[in-house]
Amino acid sequence: MNDKFYNREIVLTSDGSSSIYLPEFNEHYHSTHGAVQESRHVFMKRGWEEVIRGKSSIEILEVGFGTGLNAWLVYEETLSGNSPEVYYSAIEAFPVTTEMASLLNYCSPEQKAEFMKLHEADWNAGITISLQFILEKIQTTLADFVPFRKYDLVFFDAFAPRVQPEMWTKEVFDKMFAAMSPGGILVTYCSKGEVRRNMIAAGFTVEKVPGPPGKREMLRAVKSDE
Repeated sequence: MNDKFYNREIVLTSDGSSSIYLPEFNEHYHSTHGAVQESRHVFMKRGWEEVIRGKSSIEILEVGFGTGLNAWLVYEETLSGNSPEVYYSAIEAFPVTTEMASLLNYCSPEQKAEFMKLHEADWNAGITISLQFILEKIQTTLADFVPFRKYDLVFFDAFAPRVQPEMWTKEVFDKMFAAMSPGGILVTYCSKGEVRRNMIAAGFTVEKVPGPPGKREMLRAVKSDE
């Protein structure tokens, strides 16, 4: 076990929402300018909103379940009545404890039990959270992960390249490309040139798009229709 990833502190970001800080790496799970606003911009606006058009069901893969924020935002969307059915797969090598998760402020007190279902769900099994949302959390590293579905949308939310450079290689994006459906979209907060080049080398069509507050750009990669 890498203890450095388990030395964690809950902090507040500038929009008032929680994040987790790793002092050993001087790394936050989210933008300090706002955890929720970052996730809404990067993963929901640039990924979810584009993928769901015209679909009755979608497959999502999240690389880095973390605090469960991205999964929660998608789950909330499925409650609207206008959402496709979602099978949400998420890999995580260093799970957040349920005790720490219970201290995060992404929902109202009335919604806390619903949010905690995401963290209390068994690992390595598909769990029906609602009729529209099935969650499968896989406790593994990305290197050991064997994709077993074809994904329409990938939330690539790994720690930054300076912390986990092995997560941003061409080989990783080769794996992501092979695991995605034609027309699938991968979105990430990262905009580094080397990451963009690795995505392109793996076969993606990649564009830099405006990032969330505090970040000028982010990357959006598409697997062209075959």
